[in-house]
Amino acid sequence: MWKNQPQPDFTQAMSDYIDNQGFRANVGIVLMRDGGELFLGGRRDGRGWQFPQGGVLRNEQPEAALYRELHEEIGLERSDVELVASTSRWLRYRLPQQYMRRRGNPVCIGQKQRWFLLRMLGDDSRFNFEATAEPEFDRGRWVDYWAPVREVIYFKRAVYVRALQELGEQAFTAGPPPRPEWLTDEMLRAPHARSPRRRRGMGVAHAAADDETVIDTAVVAGAPKGSDQ
Repeated sequence: MWKNQPQPDFTQAMSDYIDNQGFRANVGIVLMRDGGELFLGGRRDGRGWQFPQGGVLRNEQPEAALYRELHEEIGLERSDVELVASTSRWLRYRLPQQYMRRRGNPVCIGQKQRWFLLRMLGDDSRFNFEATAEPEFDRGRWVDYWAPVREVIYFKRAVYVRALQELGEQAFTAGPPPRPEWLTDEMLRAPHARSPRRRRGMGVAHAAADDETVIDTAVVAGAPKGSDQ
């Protein structure tokens, strides 16, 4: 069902953009098929499931990054999808301390993301998880609208909720599907400090609500076009 056709990767030498506050610019991709189910990719490293996402290169438009990452992550072309909705602002989350790479220059403390909702036009035969030399996913599945919040690593849950809420308000006349009973405030509350070995499936560490939707006012040279939106 899933095609695997290796192709050369021409982007390895290109650098993602990290702003002067330490947030890496990123695009998130919510792919929906008829019936409202959403695509989740299974990470090749075995660390669970998530939406396709990827960094925005310097001087790159977020929408251009969207279609580049769509191909790199799951092998789809622009003609395979229809753009339905996008978030109006960058949504941010901070990385827990154990995930920060302190040796980086600049140090990345988290991600700021523009999210896009796409409608799948073809069938599953269009997927190709080996479109680049270093694939992110090796499998995929379709899930109910809110299920990705429970599947993703804990510190991304709050931003998933914000993205799905905003995208759903644009995509559906009556708004997004009702939230399931398991999606509670407790699930989105920051956890207590703990060992990295116990991090999976427990709570969520994220930026304050105001920080996740803040509009960047400082833009440095080489920023992605539209990064001040």
